[in-house]
Amino acid sequence: MTSEQDDWTGTWTVTGMTCEHCVRSVTEEVQELPGVRDVQVDLGSGQVTVAAAEPLSDDAVRGAVEEAGYALG
Repeated sequence: MTSEQDDWTGTWTVTGMTCEHCVRSVTEEVQELPGVRDVQVDLGSGQVTVAAAEPLSDDAVRGAVEEAGYALG
């Protein structure tokens, strides 16, 4: 049994988001990455915080963010 306390958490800055649609797009793409359990996006700061079962590479997150139409800052 795995508890949420065992989750790895990482934070990235995404550039180009201007509205809630942007937030939804980034959230949906990042949630598709293997092992991701939670995605929190702060539109004001551009911060994306991801909880996952295992560490995610910057390249994996960058790919998901770019698929949504944005870039890592």
